Amino acid sequence: MSKGYIYFLTNFKRTVLYIGVTSCLTSRVWQHKGGEGSEFTSKYKLTILVYAEEYNSISDAIAREKQLKNWHKEGKWNLVKQHNPKLEDWFLTLRF
Repeated sequence: MSKGYIYFLTNFKRTVLYIGVTSCLTSRVWQHKGGEGSEFTSKYKLTILVYAEEYNSISDAIAREKQLKNWHKEGKWNLVKQHNPKLEDWFLTLRF
């Protein structure tokens, strides 16, 4: 069974958050950075990885993504800022 990841992307203005799920975090974020992500991420230029969580299975990651998508915007930003207060691009130091 492959691992799964949820991840949050934002833009340079730090105004919009996108939550995604993938089985290969590095490849998926690289796609977003190259403009090959979803229409939403391309439209808002969401290329900065500000948060991620790793799971033992993709199904666990999907369940977490669904949970997070039900949170209010403020709660999502609070989660991100708790772990990444400077909103730095984690892709530059990706540990997953």
